Amino acid sequence: MLKIANLLNRNEVQEYQALLAQADWQDGKLAAGHQAKQTKENLQLAEDSELARKLGDHIMLKLGQSNEFMSAALPAKIYPPMFNCYQGDGHFGKHIDNAIRKIPGAAVKLRSDLSATVFLSAPEGYAGGELLIDSGLSQQSIKLSAGDVLLYSASTVHEVLPVSQGHRYAAVFWVQSLVKSNHHRRILYDLDTSIQALTLESSTSKESSTSKESSTSKESSTSKESSTS
Repeated sequence: MLKIANLLNRNEVQEYQALLAQADWQDGKLAAGHQAKQTKENLQLAEDSELARKLGDHIMLKLGQSNEFMSAALPAKIYPPMFNCYQGDGHFGKHIDNAIRKIPGAAVKLRSDLSATVFLSAPEGYAGGELLIDSGLSQQSIKLSAGDVLLYSASTVHEVLPVSQGHRYAAVFWVQSLVKSNHHRRILYDLDTSIQALTLESSTSKESSTSKESSTSKESSTSKESSTS
């Protein structure tokens, strides 16, 4: 499980919220499978709607620009973001996401290795609506800031608790990774993070050393000029 902060900035979040507040929502059960229909109570944008495509394309662009996402997910394929709204006690009971998904408008199927939620509402803007993820060993309750993304294994049991007040806007998508194993992917991510940290430390150390040498050279030059005078 990994939090990616600020995939969307404040201005982008505000624009999303304004557009979603005026959106033409439909019953989320229309896009749900037989089992999901039993536990799903939310609203959803039609996947082929102009707004869903516009916002989805923008999120895909931002994902491609996020070094942290690319390093953590190692994406081979990404299912286009779907947008949902929870309000009036809307919720989604315990479930596991589909293992295989067909990408809309293409003869391409995707293996769901990772699930992702892009939070589009400020936590204080709604009551309830926590994302509960059960790893089998522990259960975590998650409610991130607007613009943040949560990546987690698509094989985990999870649910969205009822939203008793306000609106909970979010986008969800799925990733087929170049590395199927969550364990192996995490090792690669940790290695990449360590390498980046060491590279930054080395670069900072060199800059500091260069600055000291320059300062020492200037002091020496000034001292010689004073002596000559």
